Amino acid sequence: MTDDIISSPPAATGQAEWWRGAAIYQIYPRSFADSNGDGVGDLPGITSRLDYVASLGVEAIWISPFYASPMADFGYDISDYRAVDPIFGTLEDFDELVARADALGLKVIVDQVYAHTSDKHVWFEQSRASRENPFADWYVWADPKPDGSPPNNWQSVFGGPSWCWDARRRQYYLHNFLPQQPQLNVHNPRVQEALLDVARFWLDRGVSGFRIDALNFTMHDPLLRDNPPAPEDGKLRTRSFDYQLQTYNQSHADIPQFIEKLQALIASYPGTFSLAEVGGRNAEREMREFTAGAKRLDSAYGFDFLYADAISPSLVESALEGWSEQQSAGWPSWAFENHDAPRALSRWCKAQDRAAFARMKAMLLASLRGNPIVYQGEELGLLQVDVPFEMLQDPEAIANWPLTLSRDGARTPMPWQGDDAAGGFTSAQPWLPLGEENLARAVDRQQDDPQSLLSLTRHLIAVRRSNAPLRRGSCEVLLAVETRLVLRRECEGQGILALFNMSAEPAAWPVEVPTQANVVAAVNGAEPGTLPAWGALWIN
Repeated sequence: MTDDIISSPPAATGQAEWWRGAAIYQIYPRSFADSNGDGVGDLPGITSRLDYVASLGVEAIWISPFYASPMADFGYDISDYRAVDPIFGTLEDFDELVARADALGLKVIVDQVYAHTSDKHVWFEQSRASRENPFADWYVWADPKPDGSPPNNWQSVFGGPSWCWDARRRQYYLHNFLPQQPQLNVHNPRVQEALLDVARFWLDRGVSGFRIDALNFTMHDPLLRDNPPAPEDGKLRTRSFDYQLQTYNQSHADIPQFIEKLQALIASYPGTFSLAEVGGRNAEREMREFTAGAKRLDSAYGFDFLYADAISPSLVESALEGWSEQQSAGWPSWAFENHDAPRALSRWCKAQDRAAFARMKAMLLASLRGNPIVYQGEELGLLQVDVPFEMLQDPEAIANWPLTLSRDGARTPMPWQGDDAAGGFTSAQPWLPLGEENLARAVDRQQDDPQSLLSLTRHLIAVRRSNAPLRRGSCEVLLAVETRLVLRRECEGQGILALFNMSAEPAAWPVEVPTQANVVAAVNGAEPGTLPAWGALWIN
C-alpha cells in the first residue's frame, strides 16, 4: 500500500448478523459482463467475474432486475417474476451464479419490484380484460370524471398524468412511473399473497435476501384524493411530478402491515437480509418506520447522497441524524451512487481533484454507521458518461430531454481492459458507450497498482470488516463545520475517530481531537495533527 495508507486494526469481537455493517456490491447486469457477445451483460458474465467481486472484500452482491421483461424500463417492468429474461440467461444460469457466489463466501441479494408490473404481465392482461374476473382488482382502476378526464391530479415520476385510459374496461389505470408499469393494488390480500409467493420462490432458490424497489409506492389512497401543490423551493422543476406533494399516491399508512408479513417470510429463512429503497420528501421518516423493531425490515436506504450536488459535513450530519443508536433506531444503508443516480465524482469535485477526492470519499463511505453499498465501478473511480441523445436508452431522459440528466451515464459498461475499445466487457458493440475516461480507469490498469483507488477500496473494506466500531458500532457526529467532519464510532469498549477535510485546501486540526493517536488508516497525507487537502484518517 502507499505510505499514507497505514493500518493496524483491532480484531472484531462478539457475534452479530452477517449483514450488520457488511459492505454490499451492486451489480447492474446489463453492464457488468457480457458472456455471449450480444453487447449486453448477462448472468454467466456476472458468474465469470465473481472472483473479482470477492477480492474486494464485500460480503454480498445486490443484482438489479434480470427477470423476464419487455425492457420498457430495463427490467423494472417485470412480465414474469419467476423467469430470467433470455437477454440475461436462464434459471439454470442463476443457480450457477448462486452456487459460485456461495463458494466464494458471497451472499446474493436480488431486487424485488412490488409496486408495479409490466403491462405484459399475465396478471395485468387478465385484469384489463374485464371488470369481472379473478384479477379485476389486482391493479388500481378508476372511473373517469364526468368529462372523461383522469380521476384525480396525480402525476407520474417520469412526467405527465399517472393515469392511462384503457378502452376495454372503459376505466383509467394508475401508473406511478411509465404507462407500461401499471400499479399493483397491494391493498388486496390476494396480491400480497402472490408477492409473498414470489419472494418464497427466490428464497427457495438460494438468495440471501432482497432489495425492495420503490417500497413506499406499493399502496395508494383508496379515496383517490388530489395531491396538494408543492411549495415553491427555488429549484428548477423539470417534471410535472415535482409540482405536487405526493401525499396520496404513495406512503399509505398500511404499508408497514405488508412489510411485517414480508419480513416474517424472509426471516423464516436463516441468514437473510431485507433492504428497502425509500425515496421522496418523507424518506427519512419512512426509512425509520419501515425498519422499526424486529418485525420490520432489516435496513433501508434513501437518496440523501444520490442526488446531492455537493458533499459537505452538514449533509453527512443531516443524513446520520436519527440513526446514531446502535440498535434501537433501526439500521441504515448508504449509497453515494447507483444505477439511477449520477456518478459522485462527476457531481462532487473538480476534475483536477478527482484522484484525491475519490480516496477521501471511499473512506467516508466506509466510516458511516450502516451498510456501505458500492456501485459497480465506484471502486475504480468511474465518471458519468455524456451519452449523446441519439444513443440514449433511458426513457425518462428521452422524455425530459435535455433537462433531466440521463441515467444512462451511470449505467455504462464496466471497463475490465483499458486497451480494448469495448473495455473487455463484450466482443460486440456495447449497448452503451463506455467513455474514454472510464477506459483509462479499467480494472487491469488498477489491479496490481498499490496506489490505485481499487487497492485502497479493498484495504478500507478489509479494515472496516475486521474492526468492530467501524463495522457495527454507534456513530456520533463530534464536529461538522465548514469543511471539517469528525465522527466517533464505538463498539464493545473500542473506539475509532474518523476525521475528514472535505476541501481542496489544508484545514486546521480540530482542537478537540488529540494529536497523540494510533493511525488505523489514512489517505492523502493526513496524519495526527495534519489535515491536508481532501485528507482523511481513522485513529484510536
